[in-house]
Amino acid sequence: MRMRAAVLTEFNTPMVVREVEIGDPRAGEVRVKVAASGVCGSDLKAIDGKSPVVRQPPAILGHESAGVVESVGPGVTAVKPGDQVIVSMNGPCGRCRACGRGSFHLCSGPARLAAIMGTMGDGTTRVSVDGADARTFIGIGSFAEYVVVGEAMCVKVAKNAPLDVLCLLACGVVTGVGAVLNVAKVPPGASVLVAGCGGVGLNVIQGARLAGATTIIAADVVPAKLELAQRFGATHTLLSDDLPKQVNAIVRGGVDYAFDVTGVPSVLAAAFASTQTGGTTVMVGSPPQGQPLQIEPGLLFQSRRLMGTQGGDAAPLRDLPMLAEQYAQGRLDLDGLVSERVPLDQINEAVEHVRQGAVARSVIVFSG
Repeated sequence: MRMRAAVLTEFNTPMVVREVEIGDPRAGEVRVKVAASGVCGSDLKAIDGKSPVVRQPPAILGHESAGVVESVGPGVTAVKPGDQVIVSMNGPCGRCRACGRGSFHLCSGPARLAAIMGTMGDGTTRVSVDGADARTFIGIGSFAEYVVVGEAMCVKVAKNAPLDVLCLLACGVVTGVGAVLNVAKVPPGASVLVAGCGGVGLNVIQGARLAGATTIIAADVVPAKLELAQRFGATHTLLSDDLPKQVNAIVRGGVDYAFDVTGVPSVLAAAFASTQTGGTTVMVGSPPQGQPLQIEPGLLFQSRRLMGTQGGDAAPLRDLPMLAEQYAQGRLDLDGLVSERVPLDQINEAVEHVRQGAVARSVIVFSG
């Protein structure tokens, strides 16, 4: 079947919107007609040739998406044509050692590992460009009219749910909120620092608010982002400079929890130094590979913890429906995250807006 997609033909160049071929779903697979797809910082890393999972073009990027099931392959029972779904970033197998202990985000099943590198579970792809196989970003590739994914990656949502905002749950929202609820497990009454107030950082702030944190400090270098952070629940804002000193002026001795969402090693170190004795820091942003992290060793002797996270350590079938319900109840702000909705033909402009930090989220919307 022919479809339109934004194809990454070379690193460090704009994507090309053109027609490509997408195959039928095979056993255990689902073809989804994409309704909307957010543009994420991870997509930009792939464009720049800095993603470890996109090794060579051609490739179809995009992974923060939602749509309507168009067809299913043999054996699929969880969804049927016409169902509205969020396409999860991972589809845990439920059988490997990690899944057995409930760490679904660390699934090591063959289908999950294949998807990370852009293929289906059998090592093949369902998308071709000029007759040559094209890999899809983490097995999704939602900068296209259709995707073919494993059944476990489809999370059903209500028939009338607004997919142009629910698509954000797939990555930015579940990563940010999950870092708070699943990883740090922030308790009510805690004090929190969030360094970096882009799309994911705003959701860390939302997660802290949902958890009942009473002091939520947002830090960034862009004043406009700090204004937006207040909408999402920040009680204090800081223009990033000397974070430990500024944080101590608000919470004597430092915060209980700090989250670095910048991916900058020096900011992560500053966030770590902004916690109190026994405090916890979560690295949400992804630093460039090979860059060292310098932390004052004495701080570790004061029982401070440094943790990492992968996609908010989410369990898709548990967390995505919960977040959708939080939105439906008015407790989770998704509408305010969408800075612009643009058609596929304007995807490169949307990418530049994200690169410039001019938007919380750009969402590619597909008509029909």
